[in-house]
Amino acid sequence: MIDAHLHIVDPRFPLEPNQGYVPAAFTVADYTRRTCSLGVRGGAVVSGSFQGHNQSHLRAALAALGPGFAGVTQLPPSVPDEQVLALDRIGVRAVRFALRRGADADPARIERLARRVHELAGWHAEFYLDGSALELLAPVLRRLPRACVDHLGMTADAQPQLLPLVERGLKVKATGFGRLELDVPRALREIHAADPTALLFGTDLPSTRARRPFRDDDVDLVVAVLGEDAAAAVLHDNAAAWYGLPRPAASA
Repeated sequence: MIDAHLHIVDPRFPLEPNQGYVPAAFTVADYTRRTCSLGVRGGAVVSGSFQGHNQSHLRAALAALGPGFAGVTQLPPSVPDEQVLALDRIGVRAVRFALRRGADADPARIERLARRVHELAGWHAEFYLDGSALELLAPVLRRLPRACVDHLGMTADAQPQLLPLVERGLKVKATGFGRLELDVPRALREIHAADPTALLFGTDLPSTRARRPFRDDDVDLVVAVLGEDAAAAVLHDNAAAWYGLPRPAASA
């Protein structure tokens, strides 16, 4: 499995209260123990709203997890080109806009930064949003060269706007089932029908602020809804291709 969305919360590095929330520790060792039965071979370490624009945690996590993992970070519009290129060298592959957690939602500023990191390093843009923000940003998402939306778009009212964007190349993370306000099986079927390469499964561990944390049977749900062949792409191939992750070495 490629885990397309996980957070590492390492108390050695700075945390910033977001809307009054600071998560408990969830280190690389915690993540490895929790997922040992899932066959995780790589994934995407995502900077949370509570980590702000500090990348020290991300540098340490990527170094510990190895080349099968990519990074997704949050950056201010003023970030120097040199910092973007330095982050690219350690495996960061995307910039994240956590709009649901209070990040700047100005479409023009978002588009400028997303385009700049793509032109500099080939990064894509990831968005944590719901239906209301999706309506505002849909024109930007249509124009961006590469973009992804977290957590199936979060709410049922996002789906009618999400599906036409998927048909135009938008990727969607099948993550955080315990935090969603929508019919998860229906959303999986509709997004997969719009584009079989669109869905990227992730655990969303440690499931910060979710009503219900990730369960191993969330993987089983994807298989039950989509079937084994389609689920294989959602659980591995789509995310591996999207993040440009190296293929595991063949056994001798």
